Amino acid sequence: MPSKDSEAGTDRGLKKTADLTPLSAPNRSIVPATRWYDSFRQACLQQPGLRGTATFWLQAEGSLTRHLQLRCRHSFHVEVASEGFLMPTVEEALTLGIPLRQQAWVREVRLCGDGQPWVLARTIIPLAVLDGPGRRLRHLGRIPLGAWLFSRRDWSRGPLQAGLCHSVTGSQPRYARRSVFANGDRGLLVGEYFLPPLLDQPL
Repeated sequence: MPSKDSEAGTDRGLKKTADLTPLSAPNRSIVPATRWYDSFRQACLQQPGLRGTATFWLQAEGSLTRHLQLRCRHSFHVEVASEGFLMPTVEEALTLGIPLRQQAWVREVRLCGDGQPWVLARTIIPLAVLDGPGRRLRHLGRIPLGAWLFSRRDWSRGPLQAGLCHSVTGSQPRYARRSVFANGDRGLLVGEYFLPPLLDQPL
């Protein structure tokens, strides 16, 4: 699929943050608390040991779903962990520029390759995005969100942020990335958290 990466649309892109931003820790979430940086380079400055396959996945352009599908030997599928109207974290609301106490459609899934979870994904979809064609986003089920976004020319991805996860166990994600997908003045936030079974695979 063609890349939707775009340097344009910075008005709806990720808000700039300091190097030592607070950990973003959603309640009742499958994703770990994460400290976000404006670029992969900034994350490397904080963790010089960041290298190997993580450097590819944090910077991979185009659809992550497509990249994962190409690595599968047998099958790819999506497991929906939870979705519904919830309050985003304060940091997520500020990133999207929505009211702090406003609910959004929050979707969390596991992206699985060959029967094993490879990536955790958390998407924040503001109420304004759910109008019109966006209503479909509440009923994706096991359809990958990336397949929906990258099939529509009116949506473009802003700059990628890199995240260092506060992992409590060795089975949790160590690194993550996120970006705002924008359609005019509307945007949604997609975070992707890479699990060890994927990062431990050679490219």
